Amino acid sequence: MKIIKLLLLPFIVLTQVSVSKAETSILVQSTTSTRNSGLYDYILPIAEKELGISVRVVAVGTGAAIKNAMNCDGDVLLVHSRKREDKFVADGYAEKRYDLMYNDFVIIGPKSDPAMIADLTDASEAFKKIAKSKAIFVSRGDDSGTHGKEKSIWKQAGVSEKKSSGTWYREAGAGMGETLNLAVGIGGYTLADRASWEAYGNKGTHQIAVEGDKRLFNPYGVMLISKEKCPSVKSLEGQRFVDWLISPNGQKAIGSFAVKGKQLFFPNASTQ
Repeated sequence: MKIIKLLLLPFIVLTQVSVSKAETSILVQSTTSTRNSGLYDYILPIAEKELGISVRVVAVGTGAAIKNAMNCDGDVLLVHSRKREDKFVADGYAEKRYDLMYNDFVIIGPKSDPAMIADLTDASEAFKKIAKSKAIFVSRGDDSGTHGKEKSIWKQAGVSEKKSSGTWYREAGAGMGETLNLAVGIGGYTLADRASWEAYGNKGTHQIAVEGDKRLFNPYGVMLISKEKCPSVKSLEGQRFVDWLISPNGQKAIGSFAVKGKQLFFPNASTQ
């Protein structure tokens, strides 16, 4: 009997350590731009060191991230689609949405500029000209925050882009990186968040064609997923991470992140 007890003891100790580690790990459902830009690679080591929490990220389109959160797959939601975020809260999946940061969207196009939109500051006018010229436009087509913004601009432009699907209007059904690859590869225009574009390496002759329209404003929000809706949510650790993101330390980390000397996200939690 003594031998059996000695053999079991190491197993019990190892199991307890494993459970302890699991309790300090949280899962964030997130939009892709935060990952593609390298933001998480920069801020998560800082957060984890200060909080003692391991943060894992699932980066998908905003629509998919929200669905995952509603399916209780995660502890924190970080996305950029304000109407859907507000609905997420209204439906009881989070108690509160916190302003976190912002940047903007830009219309990317080939240097040859077949739709002649370069230097416009009106996004809907640019979309009208793209449609009229039948220049190729590559849409993410993935129900992401970027796709949602794109659809709202087509609506403002009075263009029914779906009617041209498969002709000049191409739907990638993919993330931002893959969509940019396709747009560059076939010489098309696309809408991208600035952070993803700046961090993107295979630009070819493509460049920013349109920027500066106030309608291209791109705010990000963060929410703790409701424990009432999802009993598995690690509320204590998740809220600590949310609180850190909107704290002076978290906001400073977000504002300090840059690619090639360019700041890609602008913290705005203090403006709430």
